[in-house]
Amino acid sequence: MRHLLAVAVLLATLVSAPASAAAPPPGQISRYTMTAFTNSSESNMYVYEANDATGYRLLRGPAFTPPSGLIRDPSIMKHTDGYYWIVYTTNWNGDTIGFARSTDRLNWTFVRNVTIGLSNISQTWAPEWFKDTDGSVNIVFSLQFGNTGGFRPYRITATNSALSAFSSPTVLSGIQPNYIDTFIVKQGSTYHAFTKNETTKYIEYATASSLTGPYTFRRTGNWAGWGGPNEGQSLVQLDNGGWRIYFDAYTSGAYYYSDSYDGFTTWTARTALPGLSGFARHFTVLKETVSGGVTLPTSARRSFRSANATDRSIRHRNNLGYVEPVSAGSDATTRQDATFTVVPGLADANCYSFQAVNVSGYLRHYDRRIRLDANDGTATFRSDATFCAKPGLSGSGNVSLESYNYPGNYVRHYNYELRIDPFADNATYRADASFAPINPWAA
Repeated sequence: MRHLLAVAVLLATLVSAPASAAAPPPGQISRYTMTAFTNSSESNMYVYEANDATGYRLLRGPAFTPPSGLIRDPSIMKHTDGYYWIVYTTNWNGDTIGFARSTDRLNWTFVRNVTIGLSNISQTWAPEWFKDTDGSVNIVFSLQFGNTGGFRPYRITATNSALSAFSSPTVLSGIQPNYIDTFIVKQGSTYHAFTKNETTKYIEYATASSLTGPYTFRRTGNWAGWGGPNEGQSLVQLDNGGWRIYFDAYTSGAYYYSDSYDGFTTWTARTALPGLSGFARHFTVLKETVSGGVTLPTSARRSFRSANATDRSIRHRNNLGYVEPVSAGSDATTRQDATFTVVPGLADANCYSFQAVNVSGYLRHYDRRIRLDANDGTATFRSDATFCAKPGLSGSGNVSLESYNYPGNYVRHYNYELRIDPFADNATYRADASFAPINPWAA
C-alpha cells in the first residue's frame, strides 16, 4: 500500500493530456538489457533482458570472461559502429579499465584494457558510459590515489570512433573525495549525478550545468527513503516517462529499484528486483526500441480468455473485474460484460484502454483491484485505465497487460478476481497474468 500511495502522489505530473505517447508504437517494444557480475563470480559477466525493466530473464550466463583479471561493474552501451560495448573494472587494485564488444549481446570479444594516464593511482573502479547530447562518448569512473583520501569521480572522453583513444582524465568538480559509483543522466541542459557517500553509505544527489561540474548537492543523507548501505546505482527511463533507479543493498544481500515521476524529487518505496535480488551485482541497463511488440486492433470489440483457466474470460460484474466462465451459450448480459471495445490508451495512445460495450465505463485499477468506472476526466483516471500490451508472460499467442502508471505490475487473476500485482518470477504468476485475445463474445 505504501508503494501505491507514493506513486499516486506523483501521478498528477505524469500525464496531462490523453494524446501523449511515450511507449513504443504498436508492433515495437522496449528492450532493457542488463549486464552484471554476480555473487557467484567476479570474473564472469551475465546478460539479462526484460521488456518492462522489472522481469529480467537470463540471456546468457556466463556470457563473457576476460582473458585476465575481473569483470566487476560492467556498463553497457550501443555505439554508432553497431556494436554493444561494455567497460568494466579490471581488478581491485590498479589503473586500468577493460573493454569488450558484441554484435548480439550474447557473444563478446575482449578488445583492450586502457591505462588511466595519471600517476599514483591505486584503484580504478566502477566505470560507467555516458553518451552526451553533443554525441560525445564519455566514461565516468572512481579513482583513489595512494592509500588515503577516498575515491573521487573523473571523466574521460573518446577522441575517436574506435574507442581506442581518450582524453586526459578530468575531475568532476563539486563532488569531494570519498564519493564512489557516480552515475549521471541528463535532462534538458542539466546533468544529474547519483553518487554514493562512502562515509554515510547513502546515495546522494547533485546537479550541474556541465558534465565536469561544478556539481551542487541537492539531496544528502537518507533523502529518498531508500535506507542504506547502498551502492552500484544506475538509472534508466521507463516507457511512461518516469525514471527507475536500481541499487545494491550489499550488506543485506538485496537489489532494489525505486521510481520517480517528478524530476528526481520524490521516489516510490524501494522494491526488491524479482528473481535477481541477492544474485546480480553492480549492473547497468541499456534501453532500446525493437520489433516484436503486441498489436491489438483499436475501435474493435475483443474478449480476453484466461491462459490458465481457459473456460473463463475477463468480464465486469457489479463494476468489478473477474475471470468467469463465458461461452456461446451464456446469457446476453454475461457475454456483453465479457466484451470490450479496444481504444488507444487514454494516457498514452501507444498503449490501450478497454471500454465496456453495454454500460458507460473503462476498466481501470483502483487500490490494485480492477474495476469498471466512468471516465472522470482526470489524469489519474487516464493513467489507471491505460495498459500496455506485452508478449504473454506465459508464452506465445497470449498477451499480458502492464499497468501504465505502475511499471512491472500486470493485470492478473487471483481467486478469479482481477487485480494488478508486481511481477513475480514464477509460473503461476505468468499464467495468471496472460490472456488470449479472442473474437468478442457479444458481436
